[in-house]
Amino acid sequence: MASIFTKIVNGEIPCYKIAEDEHYFAFLDINPNAKGHTLCIPKKEVDKVFDLDEETYTGLMAFSRKVALGLEKAIDCKRVGVAVVGLEVPHVHVHLIPLNDMREMTFQHKVSLSKEQFEAIAEKVRQAL
Repeated sequence: MASIFTKIVNGEIPCYKIAEDEHYFAFLDINPNAKGHTLCIPKKEVDKVFDLDEETYTGLMAFSRKVALGLEKAIDCKRVGVAVVGLEVPHVHVHLIPLNDMREMTFQHKVSLSKEQFEAIAEKVRQAL
């Protein structure tokens, strides 16, 4: 059965897309720790980050870096934090979280955003890329 992230990549579930290339996809987390919290994934569904082949792993990190640099330009923050946890969805994903406070990295601090706010953030980040 396809993961929720594979369904997003395939267009079966809507998302607030940030960036996409042939192998990778980035979109806003709908349950964000902070404004601009973005997930970067390989389009190829693999459960664990260290099960990725080396080329896909390094490609995902390079893609995530590119997205993080766009986030830093678009979102007022001190830095962009990075986390790879992978317990909630069985599809490798890199969390990019614009940070102003350490509690934003805890996954216990969440922010609520409207559809319009998500759309505005996604557009702003896309423009920064």
